[in-house]
Amino acid sequence: MHVSVARRFGPIIFSFVITSVCLFGSSGRLDWPNAWILLGLNFAAGVATMVLLWRQTELLAERTNVRAGKSWDKAIVGVVVFLGPVATWITAGLNARFHWSNSVPSWAFLAAVTIAVLSAALIAWAMRSNKFFSSIIRIQKDRGHVVVASGPYRFVRHPGYAGMAAFSLATPLILDSWWAFAPAAITAAMFVLRTVLEDRTLHNELDGYADYGRRVKYKLLPAIW
Repeated sequence: MHVSVARRFGPIIFSFVITSVCLFGSSGRLDWPNAWILLGLNFAAGVATMVLLWRQTELLAERTNVRAGKSWDKAIVGVVVFLGPVATWITAGLNARFHWSNSVPSWAFLAAVTIAVLSAALIAWAMRSNKFFSSIIRIQKDRGHVVVASGPYRFVRHPGYAGMAAFSLATPLILDSWWAFAPAAITAAMFVLRTVLEDRTLHNELDGYADYGRRVKYKLLPAIW
């Protein structure tokens, strides 16, 4: 299945533009190093993941096509993909403009950058390991959907969501904004909710998932949950 270069990199460029508009529009300036660092991390992660998945055309096509998923997932997707991140970026930008809170300590900033890099690597690893890593929740019978238990799926059942939630929580620290934790925490909580609902769906509808769930007990965090 052919996936054009435009369809491969279009989402990365679109995300870069939207993020830039939110950050620099709300902050009112372009000379904001923290914003450029976040943009660089997002762009590098997107390009690295795309290169890593370059030959997995079926997965790329699945992730770029909009198909009917679970009806209850639409609102969740709206929050984790758009509303949550946009609110986080704009809140951080307004914080940078009006100086609502004290600066984040250097050690916390460096820790957040490290967490963001590791989270992006975990997400890419999960995508690389799971050819059914779709953008929506559906049982992909048309693609011969089976349980994936390799890569990070040996340790937790939803490593992609673990990485996404962690990246969301690292973003306010990278942007030097304590206030931005409010929308970031809501976004992370929605990833947790999506984990619960998707895990229930897979248990009920995907053959072999119940057995996999008994072997791999934890959903997001090893030895915790």
